[in-house]
Amino acid sequence: MHFRGQLSALRHRQFLKYWLGSFTSVGATQLQVMGLGWLVWELSSSSLMLGYLGAAAGIPAALLTIFGGALADRLDKRLVLMGTSLLTAALLAMLTLLDKTELVEVWHVIFITAAISVVTGFDWPVRQSIFPSLIERSDMMSAVALTTFIWQATRMVMPAFGGIVIAYADTWLLFAICSAGFFLMFLVLLSIQVQATVTARSHSTLQQISEGFRFIVNTPEFFFLITLSYAMCFFATSYMQLMPAFADLLSATEQEFGYMLSIGGIGAVVGTLMSSNLQQSQQLGKAMLYSAIVYCLFIYLFAAVCLLDWEFAYLSALAMIFLSGTFNSIFMITSTGVLQLEVPDELRGRVMGLHAITYNLLPLGALFTGAIASFSNPSMALGISTTIVLVYLIWILIKRQDIRNINGTALEQA
Repeated sequence: MHFRGQLSALRHRQFLKYWLGSFTSVGATQLQVMGLGWLVWELSSSSLMLGYLGAAAGIPAALLTIFGGALADRLDKRLVLMGTSLLTAALLAMLTLLDKTELVEVWHVIFITAAISVVTGFDWPVRQSIFPSLIERSDMMSAVALTTFIWQATRMVMPAFGGIVIAYADTWLLFAICSAGFFLMFLVLLSIQVQATVTARSHSTLQQISEGFRFIVNTPEFFFLITLSYAMCFFATSYMQLMPAFADLLSATEQEFGYMLSIGGIGAVVGTLMSSNLQQSQQLGKAMLYSAIVYCLFIYLFAAVCLLDWEFAYLSALAMIFLSGTFNSIFMITSTGVLQLEVPDELRGRVMGLHAITYNLLPLGALFTGAIASFSNPSMALGISTTIVLVYLIWILIKRQDIRNINGTALEQA
């Protein structure tokens, strides 16, 4: 798929409005993650507390995403997203008030984070399954790439912006901006018309969830790509949630902390552009797996340079974050694109909802890594957790010929 093909989904007016509106809520999410981590670190100076924050952000969403996927196959997707956007805006407004009045405590932050996570459990499966209501099947890969671009572009810009806001104002202003972003998404959704898609109403919610699970377990391509995505986010990408601790190891300022988050987004945008040349590759399976392995290797290097006491440690850390972001993006876009093309429409909400748990595991993995860090240091903890996913990757590469030999050309023509 060439660059023009990556933009083809934008020819659909409703998708274009949805895509542009998503910049506000996704940008707010990037600022929110950064601000929550910085505020908890400022209040506690504890890697373990960052882990608890990650658990609060990950566990409720991971559990409720299972039900959210079933609801996505039954309810009006636009109305669900309108409700989740309003609720998230209200919760962030509450945190803004607590922070501005200097009444905020760590437990307030963790509680509000958990509440937002509950809302996210219903929000993300709908976002994953709404594409067929806005585009044609031929534009699916374009929609996946463009949606991923939003996350990567905002990750590139918003943390640096957030670092400046924190340095010259405070985290309360950051949360106020986040609240406004979700409210703007609500206003955009008011103007969008969503086409009706296949819905599943003949069974109970639990029966529908069970049907989605059975499909994944009985379809090796889905089982291994989804579990690999889980492992990548839980064990390796969890370092993003612990970035304040790594910034502390590098004696980074608030602005430098923002740059550490932003540089990964720049790398991810590069990876997004590179992935366009792989979608139609006959070697798509190998490209996915090798990019994930290279990603792990750069995570090892990042963990190592954070321990170095030398002049260029910070710049070296930025380079490793950039490169890891590039190869992680290649894996996530190509693997998600394969799943979106292969999943039956009547199961899309449930299956892609279960896949969306991937992103909930990122903060949850921080609890695992943060617990190890509390007995050693963040770099050693990251090295241990990354080794676990690397072993799984190598096993799939060697043992699973069906994953290794995924043919992008054949998928596009199916």
